[in-house]
Amino acid sequence: MKKLSFLLFFPAMLFAQEKPATVAPRQPGKYDTNKFSQMYDLMATPNMFRTASGAPGPAYYQQQADYKINIELDDKKSRLTGSETITYTNNSPDTLEYLWVQLDQNQQNKNSQTPLAESQRIDQVLPASNFASKFFKDPLERGFNIEQVKDAKGNPLSYVINQTMMRINLATPLKPGEKFSFGINWWYNINNYRAEGGRSGYELFEKEGNKLYVIAQFYPRMAVYNDVEGWQNMQFWGTGEFTLPFGNFDVNITVPADHVMEATGELMNRSEVFTPEQVKRYELATKSYDKPVVIVTQAEAEAAEKGFSDKKKTWKFSAKNVRDFGIATSRKFIYDAMAVKLSEKTVMAVSVYPKEANPLWGETSTRTVAHTLKSYSAHTFDYPYPKAVSVSAEDQGMEYPMICWNYGRPDEKGVTSDRIKNGMIGVVIHEVGHNFFPMIVNSDERQWSWMDEGLNTFMQYMAEQEMNVNFPSSRGPASKIVPYMSGDQKFLEPIMSNSETIVQFGSNAYGKPATGLNILRETIMGRELFDHAFKVYANRWKFKHPTPEDFFRTMEDASAVDLDWFFRGWFYSTDYVDIGVKEVKQYFVSETATKELKDAVVRRGRFGQEKGPFVYLVPGTSEELPAKDKKALAISDVNLLSDYVNKNFSAEEKAAIKAPKFFYEVEFNKPGGMLMPIIVELTYEDDTKETFKYPAQIWRKNNDTAKKVYATAKAIKKIQVDPKLETADIDVTNNTWPKEEVKSKFD
Repeated sequence: MKKLSFLLFFPAMLFAQEKPATVAPRQPGKYDTNKFSQMYDLMATPNMFRTASGAPGPAYYQQQADYKINIELDDKKSRLTGSETITYTNNSPDTLEYLWVQLDQNQQNKNSQTPLAESQRIDQVLPASNFASKFFKDPLERGFNIEQVKDAKGNPLSYVINQTMMRINLATPLKPGEKFSFGINWWYNINNYRAEGGRSGYELFEKEGNKLYVIAQFYPRMAVYNDVEGWQNMQFWGTGEFTLPFGNFDVNITVPADHVMEATGELMNRSEVFTPEQVKRYELATKSYDKPVVIVTQAEAEAAEKGFSDKKKTWKFSAKNVRDFGIATSRKFIYDAMAVKLSEKTVMAVSVYPKEANPLWGETSTRTVAHTLKSYSAHTFDYPYPKAVSVSAEDQGMEYPMICWNYGRPDEKGVTSDRIKNGMIGVVIHEVGHNFFPMIVNSDERQWSWMDEGLNTFMQYMAEQEMNVNFPSSRGPASKIVPYMSGDQKFLEPIMSNSETIVQFGSNAYGKPATGLNILRETIMGRELFDHAFKVYANRWKFKHPTPEDFFRTMEDASAVDLDWFFRGWFYSTDYVDIGVKEVKQYFVSETATKELKDAVVRRGRFGQEKGPFVYLVPGTSEELPAKDKKALAISDVNLLSDYVNKNFSAEEKAAIKAPKFFYEVEFNKPGGMLMPIIVELTYEDDTKETFKYPAQIWRKNNDTAKKVYATAKAIKKIQVDPKLETADIDVTNNTWPKEEVKSKFD
């Protein structure tokens, strides 16, 4: 018997007819539009500052800004007065003729450009209070009042204020390696953030007239100067947040004597500002790893909020290697803390909150801070600072080094809904997590919101699920981003868009990048490769200033996974995912050839290809087949096959032999532009299931369709693409065969 060839003939081969040769008109040349092309056209060229691997280069540098600040809070006037000395170190190779200082409070003053840059419309129905505030009141006096700018010898310095930026003109240019010290005195009126908006300010408790202050952007602070764009002196319009150089802070804060305070840095005079009993409680907290210790009790806070002391007290904080400084102070504060053991050190988790936040905050906040520090540290690096503080500030969610403000309180009866509790937990995780991104991995928030918000939202999702696998995370899972990605393209921008140009900010800067990272981790790279690469990125760029290219390159460099196609589509475009089942063709093994198959055999012989005898695959369902072929044949039913196996398979191969009876050619299509792996679940006639995953590279030679062959021992009852909804497919109506009707949510 001649050697057997087991050949599979598919429709394109089976029914091709020989046609006279024709000469097609020559087509014009085309550019490389392959979605798998490397991103040389999109990313900055590597250099001595930033390498092609995504790591800092041998010439990488960053500036340093050190601050000595004295401020005083006038609680009755809600006014902050301050003076500071800034020592700026020029570590760059450039000589600087001037320095740029940020005046972010000016974004709220009467002359702010922010409201002028926003479109307006008439609200035809307004509460009387809103109408009066909007049309009757003059804007309140906000923004920095700069009283003097002077050099280290007390001589006035020339300066120019342009909205939220101030240029300090240097009489002598600052050369590489040199330092320059100068002082600024200022004051400003603190805003009621609940009435006027803003990322910080005070909350008024009208019943007793007390205020709870969360104070940030309170001092003129240095802008970043780096190798990417020189001075980052983009104006603060309100959406794009902050980018700042690292430095050391010594800050003295004078407040009413009955206030309790937390702030960035280590408290240097604890015994002067706390009672002896409170100091003892704090010492107990440093050894309590399982639950918080209450340091300032609710009874003590309630007694203080009735007093309104005319005396003053100065709190002294020192912070090393931080990029910013935040303060929370009130006579209403309850204070609790616990110790958190990380792999190589112990840090403190702290919460401060008014009685209105209990019992939720006393039960939940500090424990959530501790969990966040453990989760984020495990995925990046051990939290390097001595503490992390969560502050109850209603309607807020904002972050600073070592301290953040978080919303979420019970109702007036102390009852907390699941929605409020879970929302509060999510916000605490998110804002505490910002210590890692961008307070330590110090990306440019003014330009790239996703580099802090998106990465942090992804980390938040992991921390939430590690806390409780059933936690109702609002962002992270692929299905959560589908409504956004399937929306009107007029209102969509690529993730790689400036913060101020984004229409749907939450979905674009938080949700979509977080989902993309989750897809990389769970579907494309796998957890082991992703987690290692992500940790490499975090450690390469902690206490430095990374760019998007540094992140993209590091993720590839540390994993050996080509991800240019993913970053190009997911971050630089508004392409969406839509993969479906276009067509399924069934075949059965037969020893009898149809005319078309016989013609195909003749053509194979004509071209010198291997001759038979052949085994044929006959297209069609069993109902369409001739009577002799209605039974699906097994290998043992086909003499040619069984003879071939007996002569050519080893004993080991025979023991593991497969016995396919059913053959399917499945064609997948991709109506969406975004590349993604094809995940396929087969359900057999006995309801067992099998899953196949094909890498995104299956689309590399055909961006529209891809085919796969399944040879099975059992008939396939159902084929489903993306059964677990892990690719953000915007249209699942084309994901199944046979086609299923998708019920609406109302059904």
